[in-house]
Amino acid sequence: MALGLHLQQVQVGYGEPLLTVDLAIPAGQTIAILGPSGCGKSTLLSSLLGSIPVLSGQICIDGIDITHLPIHERRVGMVFQDPLLFTHLSVRQNVMYGLRRQGVDRGDARKRASSLLAWVGLAGYEDRSVLELSGGQAQRVALIRALAPEPRALLLDEPYSALDTELRTRLAAEVAALLRERQVTAIHVTHDINEAQAITSEVYRIEGGLLRPLISRSR
Repeated sequence: MALGLHLQQVQVGYGEPLLTVDLAIPAGQTIAILGPSGCGKSTLLSSLLGSIPVLSGQICIDGIDITHLPIHERRVGMVFQDPLLFTHLSVRQNVMYGLRRQGVDRGDARKRASSLLAWVGLAGYEDRSVLELSGGQAQRVALIRALAPEPRALLLDEPYSALDTELRTRLAAEVAALLRERQVTAIHVTHDINEAQAITSEVYRIEGGLLRPLISRSR
């Protein structure tokens, strides 16, 4: 099986199927998913993360079947609408959090956190309180906190919806470029078509319980 994220007839929902997905995302590519509230966008991401079991089907990442693995074994990261940063920890300590839970040495975790902060333009912010950050800066920290443990895939659940339109579109494009640079396979859920188009040429929409291509320049 080729590397990347493969969903084979995956059904998600709560008892009854809400959404059926058959999809292959090449390694390092980001796709965007649009759809109205309640159509199953967040449920799909929760099922990929492992917090909600799938009803049927198979999920593979880089050729590994993760369908029934617990969350901590999946190596799937997630960024939410709210950055959900730990306010009692510094910016660098937030980024170090997942690394330390993996057992990474404190010194190595500090170095990797500082490198990632520089990568997203936040060098010099290491020891600041996260309460001092702007909305865009906080989302950058949330992003690299999710990326620090080197996940196989990253899920983004409307992470910029609280930001103004101009910043939302610009930050979405910047993050998509960063993910391509790191070769991280990602699914970005949004309600904004402009944001989706800024992220990727592969845009899908949920209609009638199915995931349908909306924009696909490569096809």
